[in-house]
Amino acid sequence: MLEIPKELYEKLKGILGNRVKIEEDFLEKYSHDETAELQSIVPGAVLFPISTEEVSQIMKLANTYKIPITPRGAGTGLSGGAIPAQGGIVLSLEKMNKLLEFDEANLMITVEPGMITSEIQKVAEKYGLLYAGDPCSSESSTIGGNIAENAGGNKVLKYGPTGAHVYGLEVVLPTGEITNFGGKMVKNVTGLDLVHLMVGSEGTLGIVTKITLRLMPKPKFSVALLAPFKSVETAIKAVPMLIKDAGVMPSSLEFMDNPSIKLACKFLNVSFPYADAGAHLILEIEGNDKEAVADEYEKLGDICLREGALEVFVADNRNTREKLWKVRKAIAEALMVYSPVHCMEDVSVPTANIPALLKGAMKIANSHELETIAFGHAGDGNVHITFIRGESSIDHWNNHLKPALENLYELTKELGGCISGEHGIGLKRKKYLPIVLDKPQINLIKGIKRIFDPNNILNPGKIVDIQ
Repeated sequence: MLEIPKELYEKLKGILGNRVKIEEDFLEKYSHDETAELQSIVPGAVLFPISTEEVSQIMKLANTYKIPITPRGAGTGLSGGAIPAQGGIVLSLEKMNKLLEFDEANLMITVEPGMITSEIQKVAEKYGLLYAGDPCSSESSTIGGNIAENAGGNKVLKYGPTGAHVYGLEVVLPTGEITNFGGKMVKNVTGLDLVHLMVGSEGTLGIVTKITLRLMPKPKFSVALLAPFKSVETAIKAVPMLIKDAGVMPSSLEFMDNPSIKLACKFLNVSFPYADAGAHLILEIEGNDKEAVADEYEKLGDICLREGALEVFVADNRNTREKLWKVRKAIAEALMVYSPVHCMEDVSVPTANIPALLKGAMKIANSHELETIAFGHAGDGNVHITFIRGESSIDHWNNHLKPALENLYELTKELGGCISGEHGIGLKRKKYLPIVLDKPQINLIKGIKRIFDPNNILNPGKIVDIQ
């Protein structure tokens, strides 16, 4: 690991004062994210800039001294993206959390990267508008982190992932230069689409310091449906039918198997309808006409019953909807509490191939004698298949996890999918990237990284290695 030279430390203190932290408790806190199976790596210092100019000065110094910089939002990532793989400096953007502009006329909002995602949603709601980016971690994740991973979430089916709402970015390059990509234009083919090259680049190409997001009118009515099914297979087979036959595009179509529901309910100390059912689907429908929304959810409910749902529960007010979503959003946190030794995956396949993915994943888990649960965004094909150590020995876990992951990724490729739908490659999946990407494409990724970051100082060791 590279040590931070004393001369550099003094220069950083000159820029940031007491916002340069080297105390042991700070360093430990910023040595990991929420990826359960990755080891922590302690940085040499944690910096807390409060302006673009400070970020620029830091990057110029880091580039001169060739010291690694790992940008960080709230540390809620699930790929090891915020772990300082080569030590050096963690650059925390959590203090850059201001609302910079609310442009109602253009339906645009400009914020700093450290703003919590749910706070953006709340600002939009005050004006009767919607920020549709809605990751399950919205109450804790920052918008900058969402952009780094192109976060998905519950409403991707209708509104798309984070990148669909990003129109402009201010970026500090690894050299310290400041540039702006995009803006408030809805249409823009002036040069390459560097906005959406930055989105999902996992903090390896530049540091985002300002973000312009597009808002939309908030639907007046929203209804959620909860449909329990006897088995995982029955529930998953219903998903393509729900999308195809109803003539309705739900904003959400989520899937939870029985073990994941029981885990979340235990964590929250709540009961759940048909808690012993094999699996549940949650559907949400939004619109501006109450009767039209009612007609749509009736169609979807009828298809659920036709496809084998044991019952269909309607949550047509905010309180009942929030109770449903609270269970769905608590699964990841419950895993950390009750099954801390686990590996949550993020594979994504074409929607019609979800049944084959789930069946194959269960077979893989059984063949390696690992426990597993499955939940996620069934409507867009992104399923969080999670291997759990359970009662097996740590040696068994260590010996079987890697081949189980390789089997899962190979199955995913066979089904036309990818190994990460929203969590990113980071450290966690880097060695598996060649399973799904060919050599020419990996070389292109490496070439882009070299152009942006010739000294390989910005989040080195993530996605691909270039040195």
